[in-house]
Amino acid sequence: MESTVRERTFPASLDCLGDFRAFILEEDGAEERLPPKRVAHLDVAIEEIVVNICSYAYETPPGELNIRVEESPEAFAVEFLDNGVAFDPLAVDEPDVTRPLEERDPGGLGILLVRRMMDEVHYSRKGALNSLRIVVKTPRER
Repeated sequence: MESTVRERTFPASLDCLGDFRAFILEEDGAEERLPPKRVAHLDVAIEEIVVNICSYAYETPPGELNIRVEESPEAFAVEFLDNGVAFDPLAVDEPDVTRPLEERDPGGLGILLVRRMMDEVHYSRKGALNSLRIVVKTPRER
């Protein structure tokens, strides 16, 4: 299998969450290539990232969210690109999940989930563009 790349721009709106998921997971057959547990992890990561971008990236919503899916024999990668407010989720301290719930600051659990469930997570700011890339490594055939 050669590498394939697909890209699409959507309104950065929570109304499009199902469209984001369908584009990323279903159009390419990722659900057939990845084990069910990895598909579930990817699905949670997609939802966390899209909800955060749609909710916080733009001062006057909706902006745009460009999604780039790259599939190769080794990995399944999704890049989320927006030109909203600069935000590096990897620079945020992980919440202390050992503290009682009532003592914790709100937020941060979605980022923690993404970090722990994905094989790789990368952020960069290119000019006015936020780029968040998540990678799930494809299991090798035995």
